[in-house]
Amino acid sequence: MKILTALAAFLLLLFLPAHAPHWLDAVPPVETEPLTVFQGSFGRNDTVASALEEQLSPADVHRLVEAARPTYDLARVTVGRPFALALGPDGQLRAFTYGIDDLRTLRVMRQGDALEAEVLTRTYDTRTAVVSAEIESSLFATIDATGEHPQLAFDLAEIFAWDIDFNTEIQAGDAFRVAVEKLSLDGRFVRYGRILAATFQRGERTHTAVRYEGSLGAGYYDLEGTPLRKAFLRSPLRFTRISSRFSRRRLHPILKVRRPHLGIDYAAPRGTPVMAASDGVVIAAGWSGGYGRTVRLRHANGYQTLYGHLSRISVRRGQRVSQGEKIGAVGSTGLSTGPHLDYWMSLNGKYVDPLRIQLPPAEPIPEEERAAFGVARARHLALLQERESTSPPTASATL
Repeated sequence: MKILTALAAFLLLLFLPAHAPHWLDAVPPVETEPLTVFQGSFGRNDTVASALEEQLSPADVHRLVEAARPTYDLARVTVGRPFALALGPDGQLRAFTYGIDDLRTLRVMRQGDALEAEVLTRTYDTRTAVVSAEIESSLFATIDATGEHPQLAFDLAEIFAWDIDFNTEIQAGDAFRVAVEKLSLDGRFVRYGRILAATFQRGERTHTAVRYEGSLGAGYYDLEGTPLRKAFLRSPLRFTRISSRFSRRRLHPILKVRRPHLGIDYAAPRGTPVMAASDGVVIAAGWSGGYGRTVRLRHANGYQTLYGHLSRISVRRGQRVSQGEKIGAVGSTGLSTGPHLDYWMSLNGKYVDPLRIQLPPAEPIPEEERAAFGVARARHLALLQERESTSPPTASATL
């Protein structure tokens, strides 16, 4: 734990975390008595009591925790989050701060004989950036080559997940362009915000996504207002490859006999998250012969899906799941030669090829919101026409 004795160090305590905050003009007057300031961060299995045991008595820790409880429960400290403590010449607590997250800081200060707690809130600086590139090998590698964070690849793939299978349908020469919010604190990039608009050119076809927030919630739509979201994802995995396709007569790699393989095998590293392809109910979750650890889901309109050879299962029978929710992880259980997902789909009891079936659409924009959608479409598409540089920062926003 770092120890500071200068009065200036106490200023750090008033607003944590210490990435050179710009909030000191809002700091109340500081006492002039000499203070000792301790700074540190919570480690694994740490509690407030264990982290401060050398500075505060158990009774003082209890008073601190109880003073903070109506505002924030200090029983929920997070590994790696910073804290600071100021003690007066008498060894008594003068102030304590805890960085709850990037935007919130708990501050407990002595006022007379009492301790008073409050949560101080910051806001992100938000600006819109335009990022574009031509695919060379994969979306993930291309995003990385532009200097952007890989999370942008996941976010972009999630938007087009119903129309593009990023495991099988991406080729060199395809291209994308995206207008995305970038959130920063004190000039330091923290994370991406909303993708406002995007295009993905695949061969002769260009897919367009426009964000619209209406009565149905936030979603992405094409130029005509048709939702990109479909009843089923094109793939229950992200960024993998197909190792075996739907076939009526496939040579089984272990049994060495030809028999139907009415599903898709996705090769992926062990532990890769497996997502529910659609909203549904878990009708089976456990061991299923040659499939090994398996999850079966029942969906609306007579559809069912099966996810086999899992290394672990994250759901239970009877549980309702949402599209995109993690239901397990890729493994190699059962009759399997290596880590992969065996994914099957059936309609009214008959197995169908998940890559070829025409899936039902999602609910469209209500007619009374068409005009509002048109305004949002024009505004967001205009952002895509800007040069590939960040626009001037907008007003700060907490998202």
